[in-house]
Amino acid sequence: MAARRRYPSGVLICKRLEELPALGVPLHLALGVFDGVHVGHQAVIERAVKAAEREGGLAGVLTFDPHPIRVIAPKKAPTSLLETLEHKAKAVGDYGVQLFIPLHFDMEVAKMEASEFIDQLMASPVRTIAVGEDWRFGHNRSGDVTFLENEAAKRGFKLEAVPPVMHDGERISSTRIRQAIRDGNLDAAAQMLGRPYVVCGTVIEGKKLGRTIGFPTANLATGDAQLPLDGVWAVRVQLPDGRDLPGVANLGLRPTVNGESRTLEVHLFDFAENIYGQELEVRFQNHLRPEIKFPSLDALRIQIQKDAEEAREFLLTNPKK
Repeated sequence: MAARRRYPSGVLICKRLEELPALGVPLHLALGVFDGVHVGHQAVIERAVKAAEREGGLAGVLTFDPHPIRVIAPKKAPTSLLETLEHKAKAVGDYGVQLFIPLHFDMEVAKMEASEFIDQLMASPVRTIAVGEDWRFGHNRSGDVTFLENEAAKRGFKLEAVPPVMHDGERISSTRIRQAIRDGNLDAAAQMLGRPYVVCGTVIEGKKLGRTIGFPTANLATGDAQLPLDGVWAVRVQLPDGRDLPGVANLGLRPTVNGESRTLEVHLFDFAENIYGQELEVRFQNHLRPEIKFPSLDALRIQIQKDAEEAREFLLTNPKK
C-alpha cells in the first residue's frame, strides 16, 4: 500500500487523502506549501507535533507538489525553490513529523472549493489543523482562518492559527530567503531557515576536465534549486552515508572552457571514490572569489590550487560554520 512507503528519513508518505483513513490513528496536520521549511514554517509544524505528543496519533505535514503558484500563475512563480520534495520530507522529519502528505497540485485541485477540500480531508480522523494565520486555500483563495474556525466549531477539530515569525522587523518568508541566497547573504538565510542553507544535487557525468588538471570534480544536477552567487566557494558536503567532507566548488558558466550552462562542480579534498548517481548535500561556507576567465588551462590549474588551499584553511579554522 502506498501509505506504507517511507522516505529515507523514515517519514511515512501518503500521496492521496484517500490513503489516510487506513492509518487508523488520529492525525494532527500542519497545512501549507512550506518551501524551505523556515523558522515560520517550523512554528506551524511545532503545533501539530505537540498536539500529537499530547493526544497521541501522528504528526503530519500536508503540502502540495508542484508549488501551487506554478500552476495557477506560472509567470509569477519563483524560478527557483529552496528544496526538492525529498529534501522537504527530510527537513520536516528533523522537526518531529512522522507523516508527509505531498498532494499533487493541478488545475483540477486549483478549482476545488475550500469546503470540498475540507470535506475530503475530514473523511480521516483529523484532530488538529495548524496553519499560518495568513494561509489561504481553495478556489479563489476562499479558505482562510475564519473559514477554518467555523469548520473547527462544526467538525470538532482544533485549529492552531500561528502568527508570522519576524526577522529584522520583517516577516520571514521563502521569498526573503531566496533573495538573501541570491545576494550571497547566507548568514541571514541561515537565521531565517533556522539551519544552514543546503543545496541538494545528484552526481552526473561531466566532461572530466578537472581530472586532466589534477582536480577531479563531482558535477551536480541541482534542478531548480535556488543557488547563491556565482564563483568559487569553500564548501562542506554530506554524502548519503552521513560523512561530512570539506571541499572547494565552482558555481557558474566556466568561461575558461566555454561552458554554456550554469554548473555546480565540487572538488572533495583527499577523496577518490565513485559517487556517480548519489545525492549530495552542499553547504556553501565562504565565497572565495568571483568566476574569472583565464587565458589557459595551466593558469586555471594554478588558480584552482590557490583556491583549494584557501578553502582548506578557511574550513580548518571554521569547522562548525
